[in-house]
Amino acid sequence: MAIYAMTGGATGIGAAIKQQLRDAGHELIVVDIKDADILADLSTTEGRDSAVAGIIERSPHGLDGFVACAGLGPAAPAPLLLQVNYFGAKATLEGLREHLAKKQGSAVLIGSNSGAMPHFDQAKIDAMLADDEAHACALAEKSNHGQLAYLSSKRAITQWMRRNATAFARAGVRLNAVAPGFTQTPLTDAAKADPELAQSMAQFERSIPLGRAGQPEDIANAVGFLLSEQSAFVQGSVLFVDGGSDAMIRPDQF
Repeated sequence: MAIYAMTGGATGIGAAIKQQLRDAGHELIVVDIKDADILADLSTTEGRDSAVAGIIERSPHGLDGFVACAGLGPAAPAPLLLQVNYFGAKATLEGLREHLAKKQGSAVLIGSNSGAMPHFDQAKIDAMLADDEAHACALAEKSNHGQLAYLSSKRAITQWMRRNATAFARAGVRLNAVAPGFTQTPLTDAAKADPELAQSMAQFERSIPLGRAGQPEDIANAVGFLLSEQSAFVQGSVLFVDGGSDAMIRPDQF
């Protein structure tokens, strides 16, 4: 039995990951703003520190794996998207690196196939990667565009993963990302109910080559693989779980 920790286990993809890991008999520490072992708000520095400290306290001998799953969809306020999707994920991954190294653990972050799409805000991404949270959030508030903030946050955290995969590997920690496509979750339900996003969300869903939306279990299956010894030689990779959407949109890039 392994000991894992994750953020964002209350609903959607996170709930499916939580269920699969616990069904497999693993011990799991869950961080979320509700229905969790550790209650923490990852949009704040205090919440991020509390999450990391709480996980370490509950797993004194180290972690076999960690999943940075907590995230918000494009219907959320733009600055909050950056605070949770990028800065919250980055802080917990960095804060737990040495703890994961104690057991040669694996870290998996939940990105998005939208992070590879051409429409994003480079200024926001540059500010995130420079760790300038105040400036990044100010830019997001000024533009007040949730979809663009979402795309930018997912692109930035995936770039951060790629840039840090070597350092994590040298510390003895595997670091990878799963990039879901359109997946049926409360976040997508909220986006589909938003008058400004409903049409684009419907078009996106209809375009999926495999002919259906993803289910949370599809993403959980991929996360389980990246946490397991079956992926022991996988490092710094982005695993697209999107029904073929990424290949359709950019067939010559990989």
